[in-house]
Amino acid sequence: MSYDKSVLYGNESAAFRLRGLYRRFGYTQYKMNKFEEYDLYVRNKDFLISDHVITFTDTNGRLLALKPDVTLSIIKNGKDAPGAVQKVYYHENVYRISDRTGAFQEIMQVGLECIGNVDDYCVLEVLSLAARSLAAISDRAVLDVSHLGLLSAVLDSLLVPESTRAALLSAIGEKNLHELTALCVAADVTAQKTALLRELCTLQGTPDAVMPRLVALLSGTVPVEMLASFSRQMTALTKAGLGNIVRVDFSVVGDMGYYNGIVFKGFVEGVPTGVLSGGQYDKLMQKMGRSSSAIGFAVYLDLLERLSAEPRSYDGDALVLYRAEDDPAALAAALECLTADGTTALAAREMPAGLRFRRYYRLNGEEGTLDEIHA
Repeated sequence: MSYDKSVLYGNESAAFRLRGLYRRFGYTQYKMNKFEEYDLYVRNKDFLISDHVITFTDTNGRLLALKPDVTLSIIKNGKDAPGAVQKVYYHENVYRISDRTGAFQEIMQVGLECIGNVDDYCVLEVLSLAARSLAAISDRAVLDVSHLGLLSAVLDSLLVPESTRAALLSAIGEKNLHELTALCVAADVTAQKTALLRELCTLQGTPDAVMPRLVALLSGTVPVEMLASFSRQMTALTKAGLGNIVRVDFSVVGDMGYYNGIVFKGFVEGVPTGVLSGGQYDKLMQKMGRSSSAIGFAVYLDLLERLSAEPRSYDGDALVLYRAEDDPAALAAALECLTADGTTALAAREMPAGLRFRRYYRLNGEEGTLDEIHA
């Protein structure tokens, strides 16, 4: 069965392409209820994009919420199976405050989760699918990738109080070199370590351009295998032809209470904020009583409405004009013949105001045929 993809809105078209991409890699669709117990989101509010949640009381007295997030529900409703990996994608509406309007909005979201015995290939696959997702949305996109395990090891080496550590992480996320330096001076961090942090904060570029310097910069400070693993992941993405989309950038930080390992954020030209966000969230799994590892991401389709749609030269392929006395059966037969090849056609008794068509016809009532006319 064929269909006209032009009837899809921009975010619907993107969702269609992304679902097809994820299915090709063996991910199965996860369907969930619209509601979860409010307590689930209260316990994990720092993980949510916004802690504002729409709540209501169920008929049995339970306080429920319209889901503001999908990942928490997938974790809550899943079970650990030793050695197994669950790969799912979702296409769901979530309910939270929109960045554009500042009001609650039903937001279409697509994403995937890889949960279970997550190995290096699983991490690479999810990173690859994140990059391919951006490429499916726009030919001008970038996936910024960081590693919280490496960043955490660097911060551990400073031996600073937790409050200073949190402030340093915030400064790195903002690329605020002045604040970063001031914090290091106040905490008596050595000049060598301060220089390392400053360079790590500003180091940014494609894997080919950045990784040799990053390896040299962090060697001796972070675990050898962790650094080697990150280097292999970046090399593999480049070999897969995704090096032009991927950008190593350690200003991508997440809540270290939930995330560990690789984290990433995706951007497309024309949208001022990230349209994709994800990472490894083993700590969240542990907090929710799960022993498995996990990595995933979400694509925020509502933000794609900012992308300017291609203007259409015409509102339809054909306009068919008819008279009140014409035979409806003859008109229906003529339209059936005209639209059999996928042509779009509007039947009307008068020329519609403000609409443009490629071709114009008038029904020949006597013969039941269409005569082409000039508008």
